[in-house]
Amino acid sequence: MTDVGYRMTDRNNVRYHRLDRQQTVPAVLENIFAFFESPENLAMITPPSLGFRVITAGPISMKQGRVIDYTIRLGGLPVRWRSLISMYEPPFCFVDEQLKGPYAYWRHTHHFESCARGTKVRDEVVYALPAALPAMVESMVHAVYVRPKLENIFDYRARFYADYFDADPERTCATVEKPLRVSRSIPYTAPERGVEGIVPRHRLPPGPGEHR
Repeated sequence: MTDVGYRMTDRNNVRYHRLDRQQTVPAVLENIFAFFESPENLAMITPPSLGFRVITAGPISMKQGRVIDYTIRLGGLPVRWRSLISMYEPPFCFVDEQLKGPYAYWRHTHHFESCARGTKVRDEVVYALPAALPAMVESMVHAVYVRPKLENIFDYRARFYADYFDADPERTCATVEKPLRVSRSIPYTAPERGVEGIVPRHRLPPGPGEHR
């Protein structure tokens, strides 16, 4: 598991942060992707304290351009969150971007790669707090509240994955087929305001024998 943070600032003084997590789950790629692409499963992998609830009428078929509405609780208050599935490439990757919600910017890239022990699941999140916050206040709020909350959410998910996919033999892969090779790059779409300088490119994890 990796957890890497950086901060970059655009010309409008919006400060962007990054969270990067990776975990190997003992299940075949197709089973993992099928679980993750179902919005109805999001409540299962979200800490109960956030009161996560999908309010878009189901069943919801995942595809590029799909808009999904949720509610979560922050500080005890309900907050509306609207996401756009801006990229959908089963069973390797999908991207959800916030259209409406608590962040000034949120882009979550979900990567999946078959490996010898099951499936590598990688979450790559680029996010920004409201630009109206002064730099010192933004740094403090991020360090004291936002970052720890996000880390807690992904820690919870890591524990859930291990318990859920280990508990049922039908979900767990006893044997795994030859790992898939994926070398396509996925372009990073910067916020409309434009991020200067160090905008990364998002790539699927390299296949066996491949190097970045």
